[in-house]
Amino acid sequence: MKNVFLSFLFLSVCNLNAQAYPPLGNEHEIKFNIGLFLVTATAEGSYEYFLNEDISIGGTLYFDGDAEDYNGNFGIGPNFRAYFGFGPRSGFFAEAFGLYYTGEDEVNSDTLGIRNNDYSTLALGFGIGNKWVTRSQRFSLEISGGLGRNINPEDFQDSFMYRAGLSVGFRF
Repeated sequence: MKNVFLSFLFLSVCNLNAQAYPPLGNEHEIKFNIGLFLVTATAEGSYEYFLNEDISIGGTLYFDGDAEDYNGNFGIGPNFRAYFGFGPRSGFFAEAFGLYYTGEDEVNSDTLGIRNNDYSTLALGFGIGNKWVTRSQRFSLEISGGLGRNINPEDFQDSFMYRAGLSVGFRF
């Protein structure tokens, strides 16, 4: 009987495996930037795919009715995030992002007067933020900010762009 008990105990210990986190599903997350929408009426949505517990890739798409706004009237771009929180896929994060955006700029010329100048430019930048998730890992709340530098065209190379947001998300 003693040998049977020891054999059972040995086999049950062999079947145990330790994990830092419970098994995670929901690798996809969609977010809506409610902070930007409430402040500037810009509709911004994002998608994030988690490669593992600490790294994700994603993309952002936004539309704004005012082409002369600070980041134009349309933007699209990718991002790469690294999470440094104690929980999986949450906590403090740092990101690198790219953003292609278009808009209009008022040009004041002595001969032509005031006219609108359409532009499109590309920016690269870095951002930081913090993400909180529910215990079920289904819903998230995120606050973030970032600063980028325009890399083309030449008229905009000396200017910076910024990103900020308070986003709510759903994982699936």
